[in-house]
Order: sequence, then C-alpha cells, then structure tokens
Amino acid sequence: MKDFSKELTFKTSRSSGAGGQNVNKVETSVTVLWNVSNSGFFNDEQKDLIYHKLKNRINVDGFLFLTVSETRTQLMNKTKAIEKILEIVDKALVIPKKRLATKPSKAQKQKRLDTKKKLSEKKDNRKFRY
Repeated sequence: MKDFSKELTFKTSRSSGAGGQNVNKVETSVTVLWNVSNSGFFNDEQKDLIYHKLKNRINVDGFLFLTVSETRTQLMNKTKAIEKILEIVDKALVIPKKRLATKPSKAQKQKRLDTKKKLSEKKDNRKFRY
C-alpha cells in the first residue's frame, strides 16, 4: 500500500444529522480530496486503473473525494478519511485473476444424471396406481 497522504487536501464542514447544539457550531465533518492525474506516486497505467474502477467517485476535475463524519472530533474523522481513501485506492489497484473456463467431467455429468433419475423414480413411486 502506497502512502500518498502528502498529496491529500482536506475541507471541513458541519456534520449533518442528530447531535445536539454542538453539531450546529463545530465543523467536524472532513472531506478529503486527491488529484489523481497530478499524483507522483503512481504511473499512467495505475492512474488509468484508478480512473476506471473509481469513476463514480471522481468528479469532472479529476479529484477523488470522500467525506467522513463518523466521529465527533475533526481529528478522528481526518484520520479515518485518510485510512479509507488509502484503502479504496489500494483495492482499485488490484487486478482480478482471469477465470479459466472449464467443462464438467464425465463422472460429474453421470452423477448428475443418476441423481436426477433417482429423484424421478422416487416421485414416480408416490403415484397411486390401480
């Protein structure tokens, strides 16, 4: 995991929701912004991968942003925002392994047909015959 926290910029705002009088006067919510295209920590392929996988979180200016207002203190929200954005980018850089298409073996096909036949016979035996 690369630590690009030096490239992050922060904005604070008032948190929404319940919390009493303190919410109305203290800016505890933290929004973290990161300019993906100007980053010096990642090469162009990695930046393209980040753009592709996180396109719904990146705005038209090329900034990846995340807002955290989980705790009551600005400092804790700031540390959580840094952790989350590092984790999100780290997950975006993982390239999934290609799945190899396989066919069922003859034994598996035969086993499936046998179980179907047994079930069919069981149901057939339930019928009332004259």
